[in-house]
Amino acid sequence: MLTLSNLPGGLKSRGMRIKGDDTPISPGEFRDVDIGSGAIRDNILMLPYKEPSQVLSGLLDKIVEDGRRFGATADMKVSDMSAQAPVGTTLAILERTLKIMSAVQARVHFAFKQELKLIAELVREDSPANKEYPYEVDGEQGRSAKYEDYRHVEIIPVSDPNAATMSQRVVQYQAVLQLAAMSPQIYDMPELHRQMLHVLGIKNIEKLVPTADDIKPTDPVQENQNVLAGKPVKAVAYQDHESHIAVHSMAMQDPIIQQLIGQNPQAQTIQASMMAHIAEHVGFAYRNKMSEALGAPLPDSKEGLPPEMEYQLSKLLAQAAAQVIAQSRAMVASQQAQQNQQDPLMQMQQQELQIKQSEVQIKQSEVQRKATKDQADNAAKQEGLKLAGLKVGIEIAKAKEQSGHQTNQRALDFNKHREQLAQQKKMSEVKNNTPESA
Repeated sequence: MLTLSNLPGGLKSRGMRIKGDDTPISPGEFRDVDIGSGAIRDNILMLPYKEPSQVLSGLLDKIVEDGRRFGATADMKVSDMSAQAPVGTTLAILERTLKIMSAVQARVHFAFKQELKLIAELVREDSPANKEYPYEVDGEQGRSAKYEDYRHVEIIPVSDPNAATMSQRVVQYQAVLQLAAMSPQIYDMPELHRQMLHVLGIKNIEKLVPTADDIKPTDPVQENQNVLAGKPVKAVAYQDHESHIAVHSMAMQDPIIQQLIGQNPQAQTIQASMMAHIAEHVGFAYRNKMSEALGAPLPDSKEGLPPEMEYQLSKLLAQAAAQVIAQSRAMVASQQAQQNQQDPLMQMQQQELQIKQSEVQIKQSEVQRKATKDQADNAAKQEGLKLAGLKVGIEIAKAKEQSGHQTNQRALDFNKHREQLAQQKKMSEVKNNTPESA
């Protein structure tokens, strides 16, 4: 109704004619009109369109208000949040704020995917059996194209339905960076930073954040310089890994470099980077030793192995590992022996050990001498005790002998006395039995 009121239509008399064409009259333009009779207003009739009513205008306002209320689903705006708010909280508020927009974008993404799929099917069906590409194509088929070339192709939109705005994607990557800071060993940090810069719209990302594939192999001294400067380094299979390990280890043992690294606030990062690079060389060196022990080069691990081949190779590698560890033990023992012979500190320690051993031997001899002396003293004491015992025994024997003599004398005296008593008794009896007494 509003459109018809602003752009009205109507009727005009058949006899009225405008000279020229029927194009709309420009502002300030006047054209000649031929009419039969009367005024122009009498030959043109405008259709009576009614203006929009107040009820219709109120209904429109009501619909707009309900739509705004439905879209305002967030209770808090991101601008009202504190700068110290956790990333997870910010992401939740963003998701709540953009809930309606994300839902619309997800449905548009799905609809566009279906549309591209239908277009791809139409292209496949309308393509001839054999057709040449308008450009050079690598491969055996050359420039010829077939219907089968499009059967395995799926066209999908490149948009992300889970992130409606750049701020939402930035907050998502900030959450991932916080997780990566807690466990950096399980993340590909250069690739993660590259994706973050890509979301921010930064150009020349390859120059800002080089990955391992972009690093070119260099000599060990240049690798040391790159580590000290905080640049990434990479080891490759064809390098002399033993020499690289020796150069890196001696650089880390250099007192001047140790002093400078100790004053650097990034000392832990530099040491961790150097140790990780040395470990990479150690891994390649161990792989080369296993290849030599096996007598054949090891297959590329990136391509993968069939299960049967991997099973057989594991058995052979187990035997080669025993040979490698035996060689490593022998080499370490030989190096340790040579180092002990040449190291003055080790020699001093050996001399100290010998002195301690001699002191221990002297203490042991003193203990033995003391023990021997104690044994001799004990033997003398025992001999003295034996002599004293013998003296006591002799005295006891003498005492017993004297006591025996006295007892015998007493017995003799007693017997003698008895005999005397007996004789006196007999004499008295004899006296009593004589005639005179009768």
